[in-house]
Amino acid sequence: MTAITTAPAAVPGLTMPLPALHATVLDWYEASKRDLPWRTPDATPWAVMVSEFMLQQTPVKRVLPAWQAWMTRWPTPADLAAEPSGEAVRMWGRLGYPRRALRLHAAAVAITEEHDGAVPDDHATLLSLPGVGEYTAAAVASFAFRQRHVVLDTNVRRVFARAVTGVEYPAQATTAAERRTAAALLPEDAGTAATWAVGVMELGALVCTARSPECGDCPLFEHCAWQRAGRPPYEGPARRGQTYEGTDRQVRGKLLAVLREAHGSVPQARLDVVWPDAVQRARALDGLVADGLVEPVEQGVYRLPS
Repeated sequence: MTAITTAPAAVPGLTMPLPALHATVLDWYEASKRDLPWRTPDATPWAVMVSEFMLQQTPVKRVLPAWQAWMTRWPTPADLAAEPSGEAVRMWGRLGYPRRALRLHAAAVAITEEHDGAVPDDHATLLSLPGVGEYTAAAVASFAFRQRHVVLDTNVRRVFARAVTGVEYPAQATTAAERRTAAALLPEDAGTAATWAVGVMELGALVCTARSPECGDCPLFEHCAWQRAGRPPYEGPARRGQTYEGTDRQVRGKLLAVLREAHGSVPQARLDVVWPDAVQRARALDGLVADGLVEPVEQGVYRLPS
């Protein structure tokens, strides 16, 4: 078993000593982790940052080919910064939430112009980059630079909600209590904390899943507060489903698909055929323009941003 030197701490709901908890999760992770290119020892901080942008609200199986294509074309922030932001939107393809492409391009420009092309290794500086929020800054600092930070994504929050708090799902938005719990559980050693962060994330992604958790395969099964309480059903506010069909998001995706494939300006007539509802189509197009994802060239002519 992995040796952990963390001093015990009182964490409400936790039924095993912290060193044992850490060792259990870390041993499971070492045996069960997926072989992902942004986790290899030679993965650059930029490779890690690109993966974190892409993995937001998008599963690994969809991200892998997009990440590989992106890193082949733009292996450094300077490579991306040298091209128009519209090329980032084009390469983003059908990953969804394409504003992430614009934010990643803006971050690449800032890294190139303000940090000599090197992804900053300081959490506060990472947080100052365009499009980098608290989660992404903590994740990059932890995974790329092996620093000690609380990294709270949906998977981690769900593991802690079940194993420690004893509820099926966490609150809709991250709470102060969750942050306190996550901080209390974090190993003191920076390198161990970084592996712990990705280990808990992997546990949530592969075993402690949202819809069909594989509790029998969970290394924390005997100590899980939710399991010990009889797996009580979720009693909080209704959880929002992610509908797509018929939404403005779907229309936006269809409009962007035409513009990505065009490699130039597109007349209004070519966009009009992608969706029958003229009002919804116009609203979606206006939203794309407002978000900086589409650029009007002249009346009735559009292109990706230059």
